[in-house]
Amino acid sequence: MMYIGIDPGLSGAIAFLDTEKGHLSILDMPTFEVKRNNKTKREVSPVGVAAAMGLAEKVSRAVLERVGAMPGQGVTSVFSFGRSVGIIEGVLATMLIPVDIVTPQAWQKAAGVRGGKDGSRLRACELFPNYAALFARKKDDGRADAALMAWYAATK
Repeated sequence: MMYIGIDPGLSGAIAFLDTEKGHLSILDMPTFEVKRNNKTKREVSPVGVAAAMGLAEKVSRAVLERVGAMPGQGVTSVFSFGRSVGIIEGVLATMLIPVDIVTPQAWQKAAGVRGGKDGSRLRACELFPNYAALFARKKDDGRADAALMAWYAATK
């Protein structure tokens, strides 16, 4: 069975955990660049997300992190983040993939994550030692979060 974990941010990732084969694969969040008001911005790619989901077979469930605005975030960034989550939800619905939207606190508690982003990377290395190289860099916290959410989906 295939379980998907999704960290929806621009620096997030999509993790695919095949429990039958014992295989984990992770894609960094597909993005593309757009130019607005003479500035280049990154956005989540709807086509890229759909292509990634199309690679998965026999998907049992996906877990998408419930996110919201954080203090200090600008209106534009909050809107962009919400748009990214909406794209992901839309792709999952179109592909008839059942999804649970879970708070970070819920999946982190279940996975035994302690210590923030570095704690996620450490815990992912413990649960998936053969894939530790995927979580080696500080910026790989989105990959770790996605992998842990896929694990959460498979074990809940």
